[in-house]
Amino acid sequence: MTKLTTTPAKPGVATFSRLESEVRSYCRSFPTVFKTARNAVLTDQDGRDYIDFLAGCASLNYGHNDPDMKAALVEYIASDGVTHGLDMFTEAKETFLRTFDEVILKPRGLDYRMMFQGPTGANAVEAALKLARKKTGRDNVVAFTNGYHGVTVGALSATGNGGQRAAARSQLSSVSRMPYDGFHGDGVDSAQMLDDMLSDTSSGIDAPAAILLECIQGEGGLNVASKPFLRKLEEIARKHDALLIIDDIQAGCGRSGDFFAFEFAGIKPDIVTMAKSLSGYGLPFSMILMKPEHDVFGPAEHNGTFRGNNHAFVTATAALEKFWRTDVFQKSVEERVAYLTERLSGIAAKAGEDFRLKGRGMMQGIDTGSGELASAICEAGFERGLIIETSGSSNEIVKVLAPLTIEMETFEKGLDILAESFEAVLRAPQAIAAE
Repeated sequence: MTKLTTTPAKPGVATFSRLESEVRSYCRSFPTVFKTARNAVLTDQDGRDYIDFLAGCASLNYGHNDPDMKAALVEYIASDGVTHGLDMFTEAKETFLRTFDEVILKPRGLDYRMMFQGPTGANAVEAALKLARKKTGRDNVVAFTNGYHGVTVGALSATGNGGQRAAARSQLSSVSRMPYDGFHGDGVDSAQMLDDMLSDTSSGIDAPAAILLECIQGEGGLNVASKPFLRKLEEIARKHDALLIIDDIQAGCGRSGDFFAFEFAGIKPDIVTMAKSLSGYGLPFSMILMKPEHDVFGPAEHNGTFRGNNHAFVTATAALEKFWRTDVFQKSVEERVAYLTERLSGIAAKAGEDFRLKGRGMMQGIDTGSGELASAICEAGFERGLIIETSGSSNEIVKVLAPLTIEMETFEKGLDILAESFEAVLRAPQAIAAE
């Protein structure tokens, strides 16, 4: 069927088309020039407001320009606080380390060392894989269908997306791909399949250094790992002397409803990768958490010029104190999760029996069965003042990643726009049928 007409770009966008690389992506879906932002609302140069259901792809769990984080950062900068210090000791780093331990780790019974590397999620994954391989002396890593771990070469080896993998000219190796929970349907135990493969010396899968996965596959289509699956993977990792690595980059920092997406399963991964909303303010910042016995890198053995963003330490500490010192914020997130589930279930039911709800926590969406259809719905949303994107192997999922702090009135308005967008696309004469 004919795809809906693409929203025309505004005049200011011409500068980007002329001077910026063709690799740009999100901006193609939202062809306007944004100027300001506050919590869950972006405002463009013309003064038009857009409700943000993308939130920096879950980098802004606490919304845009949180006033308390902003005040802490401005005060730090104004007082000539250290901006760049390599990995040297700074007051900002010490405060973050102590606060993260007190507010997040100890209450959950977790004993982890923190390691700072380059500032992106892919940097964290690269460091985790390198650490696991050094610790175990093995090369192979088990990753899963539809997983997304970044597009640097090491991380891309563990990423499932075919289009992204095709962009790498070098060989993507040392990873064995296994089916994620539910990949073969409800009747197949994917964890048992992995155990069987690793237990058979003729399976062709080398003993792994690590088992790497997301608890909620953000880019892969909002597939959710169940408690039994995660618990069994932890057992399998112990049985086969592999490290269990949880990629909590997109699903972490409260997005799942808990601070860590693995908490609900009661497991304690060997390594956890974190980034995106870790800084709280959208600043580049990543780290890995590792059990102390896995802290085997020597000084500068894993290096990087920007392995400790002091401005991010300041805002991250402010976020921990404001949102996680008590359970008030988490309870407010639970209320938003319940409302989101109710609204998306209603939209899916009205759209038809082929549409279904996917995801967990504040990381949910609707499977439309068609990438063209989902993209058309997101485009219709943008025309009505909503920033929302797709996910999934064919971009078939309309995915909601609203800030966890979104005001309920704004949340309701954004979901109303989403419902209108579904209706507008599905009733249009040129509507794209689900594949």
